Amino acid sequence: MEEADQPFYSSLDVFDNYSYTYEYYDLEESPHDGEQPHVLHIVSIVIYSLAFLLGVPGNAIVIWFTGFKWDKTVSTLWFLNLAIADFIFVLFLPLHITYVATNFHWPFGKFLCKINSFIAVLNMFASVFFLTVISLDRFLFLARPSFSLTHRTLKKFTIVSGIIWILAAIIASPALYFRDTTEISKTVFICFNNFHEHDRTIILKTHTWLVMIRFFIGYLFPLLTMIICYTFLAKRMEKTTQPSNKFFWTVLAIIVAFFVCWTPYHIFSLLELKVHHSGVYQEWLRIGMPISTSLAFINSCINPILYVLISKIFRKQLGTSVAEIFKHTLRDISQTGIKSEQLMDSENNPTRCEVLDLEQIKGKI
Repeated sequence: MEEADQPFYSSLDVFDNYSYTYEYYDLEESPHDGEQPHVLHIVSIVIYSLAFLLGVPGNAIVIWFTGFKWDKTVSTLWFLNLAIADFIFVLFLPLHITYVATNFHWPFGKFLCKINSFIAVLNMFASVFFLTVISLDRFLFLARPSFSLTHRTLKKFTIVSGIIWILAAIIASPALYFRDTTEISKTVFICFNNFHEHDRTIILKTHTWLVMIRFFIGYLFPLLTMIICYTFLAKRMEKTTQPSNKFFWTVLAIIVAFFVCWTPYHIFSLLELKVHHSGVYQEWLRIGMPISTSLAFINSCINPILYVLISKIFRKQLGTSVAEIFKHTLRDISQTGIKSEQLMDSENNPTRCEVLDLEQIKGKI
């Protein structure tokens, strides 16, 4: 096969390959030569597994509280949507864990290759959009309280939430079109971005445009918006004599965690564009991409941990709910045991009526 006929790989999202031909692979999303997995692959598997084990129950608990236990308010529903985005993402992590653990062999077919990448990008944009709207919501609540009280309704929240999910899905939709699978050996299939079969110009333009769109819309503009909003909020809190606002610090911690986790990934995604023109940064990418990708994955399980660490109300209700669950479980087990014992007693010890009936039968005989 000639090099011009080979498909192109890129690190456009957290599940992409970073090499451009079959002959060259990097360390993150491509088969390695040795029989033993590279140390970065092992670290990635451990981090992905932790993200899954912590993220599924953690986000499920947040969804349970904000969606079913607490009163429906705009503030709680913001967190509900964040938890839903993270929960959907972590549910798909076993696919990626398997992909890395099997030396980047994708056995799940083209459909799941597309869906897996789509969910990853959807999670990133839905999370950052909701965090941005939360920041604007708090800004308006302090800067324009009358406007906020008038327009901050559950109905309008539903409309805004729907717009955010639709917008995030639109931006993530290229994964449904470009993601593809191909066979590189008799036993190995890979999941990659198939921008074009032959035309390298189209490949580079498509890759560059998608990376830049995701960087500016999914990172830079939201970051600047949140910095402006929270700078204003911090100054307002300094001037007031109100006690520390737990909601303020909770949201700020979530925002900081998001950008700490995602900043390295966006930096290396931009850095990868340089590889098209120069191989200077190839070694940096080989080491940096696995680390930055793993860090991005951690973000999906960190929010529930922050709620527990910061919010006393959340800790208290979590403890109460866990105690209630144990109490009901123990009560059900106890009642089941009592009923079983009563059933066994009834079988082994006939009732008075049964004894009389038995005596009457014996008398007739």
